Amino acid sequence: MSPVFAHGSLRLYLLSLLAESPKHGYELIQALSDRFGGTYSPSAGTIYPRLAKLEEEGLVTKAVDGRKTVYAITDAGRAELAEREHELDAIEDEVTDSVRRLADEVRAGVNDAMRSLRADLASAAREASRGPRVDVRDIRDGARDARDAGRDARQAANAAAREAEAVLNDFRQQLRTDFRSQAARGVLPDGVVPQLKSELARVRASVLEAFSRR
Repeated sequence: MSPVFAHGSLRLYLLSLLAESPKHGYELIQALSDRFGGTYSPSAGTIYPRLAKLEEEGLVTKAVDGRKTVYAITDAGRAELAEREHELDAIEDEVTDSVRRLADEVRAGVNDAMRSLRADLASAAREASRGPRVDVRDIRDGARDARDAGRDARQAANAAAREAEAVLNDFRQQLRTDFRSQAARGVLPDGVVPQLKSELARVRASVLEAFSRR
C-alpha cells in the first residue's frame, strides 16, 4: 500500500485533531479511520511514538484518566498549528487524494480476489462434472446431463461462496463494533486478541479439514 501521509504530515494532522478536543490514543485512531472512510486505520505503533514526540516538544500534554491516557494540545501546539495553517490545508487535500487512491486499491484487491475465486470455483466445477468413461453410444444422450450437472455445480458453488462471504463480512462488522465499544469503555482484556487469533486459527483449520474431505 502506498504511503498515506507525506513525511511530517501525520504529526501536524494529529495536532489538528487534538485542537478539536482532547482525545486518547484509540479515539485518534478512530478519528483518522473515519476521515478516511475506513480505508485506512493507523496502528498504535504509528500513533503513540508521534504523540510521545509531540509531548517531548511541549506541543501536547497527557493525563491519565483511569486506564486511558488522554492527550490535549498546548498553547504552543495551537501556535504551531496556526503558523502552519497553510500546510494543514495541503494535508487535507492529500487526505482526499489518499482516500480516492486507497478506495481504488481496495476495489482492485476485491476484484482480483473475486476473479481468483471464480477461477477456483470454475475449476472445481469442471472436476466435479467429470465422471467415469461411458460407452460411445451413450455420449450423445449423456452430454446434456453432464452440461446440466456442471452448470448446477457451478451455481451451487457460487451461491455457497457468496453466502460464506456474507457470513464473514457480518461477523467482521459485528466483532469490529464489539471491540470498538469495549475499547472505548477501556475494558478490553489483555488476552482477548491472542484468544481471538487462536479461535480464528482453530476455525480455519476445521474448515480446511472439511475441504480436504471433499
